[in-house]
Amino acid sequence: MADDRIPFSPPRIDEVTIQAVTDVLRSGWITSGPQLRAFEAEVSGYVHDRAVICLNAWTNACELVLRWFGVGPGDEVILPAYTYAATANIVIHVGATPVLVDVVPGTCHIDIKAMERAITSKTKVIMPVDIGGMPVDYDGIMAVLKDKSDVFVPSNDVQKLLGRVLFLADAAHSFGAKYKDEMVGAQADVTGYSFHAVKNLTTAEGGALAFNLPAPFDNYGVRNRMRISSLHGQTKDAFSKTVGGSWRYDVIEAGFKCNMTDLQAAIGLVELKRYDETLGWRKRTCELYNRLFADIPEVETPVFENTNSESSYHLYMLRVNNCSEEQRDAIIDRIQEKGVAVNVHFQPLPLLSFYKDLGYKMDDYPNAFAYYQNEISLPVWFGLADHQVTRIVRNVVDSIRETLK
Repeated sequence: MADDRIPFSPPRIDEVTIQAVTDVLRSGWITSGPQLRAFEAEVSGYVHDRAVICLNAWTNACELVLRWFGVGPGDEVILPAYTYAATANIVIHVGATPVLVDVVPGTCHIDIKAMERAITSKTKVIMPVDIGGMPVDYDGIMAVLKDKSDVFVPSNDVQKLLGRVLFLADAAHSFGAKYKDEMVGAQADVTGYSFHAVKNLTTAEGGALAFNLPAPFDNYGVRNRMRISSLHGQTKDAFSKTVGGSWRYDVIEAGFKCNMTDLQAAIGLVELKRYDETLGWRKRTCELYNRLFADIPEVETPVFENTNSESSYHLYMLRVNNCSEEQRDAIIDRIQEKGVAVNVHFQPLPLLSFYKDLGYKMDDYPNAFAYYQNEISLPVWFGLADHQVTRIVRNVVDSIRETLK
């Protein structure tokens, strides 16, 4: 079975990628430099000319945003209970409190009404999540934040300038997704993308921020300040010192170290050049899954398009009807025994020991648990052939029926 096992999400690495990395190695410049600047420019153009910075991970990028906005002890950040731990971990890192809210029944998107009820004078940021690549209701969320601006209590000049809760979008899954005919990145104040190894577009590890702050903010100025924060607070990076005519720099804050290297950026440039092809393949794969599952009463297929949005087709999140968490896990075991790698996205935060020990209780988020307990993510990747998709569907259906009979 090992020879024909279908993996879950292998990265698209071919000779073009290998040559791009080899060229950087031979150039003698492997840390942040010309490749990174070129990649940032290309990402900016892809998301409709937003100010963009690329860093070493979504996690560090979005934590920098929290720190720039002055989030700290005594503050609250609202996020869905249904997300990966990184979304909440960065709130813990800055000493603030994650306020979890449930998702809309039958979905994994944040419940906007529950979010609105959770906003208090302590709320500084909201981080909704585009799980699977399907955008949240960006306009609906922003409307609530503007409507609740009278509740907002700023604690520094940056917060006073915004005058409301900051909208930081967790778009780790949705690079390339669209909301009202615009790329995700043009809606929230700041949008964070992930370029992790399993993402649609990878740089091995990596992430990016797109800035869309309202006037009078200077989005490029904020981006430049993030660059300083990502390099120990140093005002000039290593490459700039070699080409700018002066080595001298200053350190204006006790910053961090989370820059992206040229090796990573070189992979990203290759990936972005052919990203439309990648998305097209993933879309076709997801549509084939939906057709093959259409007459299977035991399952519920995911939605990838609606009136306002189109997904990035990052995950195929299948749900098994009338299925408990234990049965779902047994089904997964059977699928994997048949040579197909699958996954679950995600365990809601209150199920995880760290957050459970902080006092979060899964019973308080019934919709999140209901969505999680019967979810199985199936393989989606560039190069996955139709006959492999057909085999996956057959094995999934057989495994469900064998388990639930």
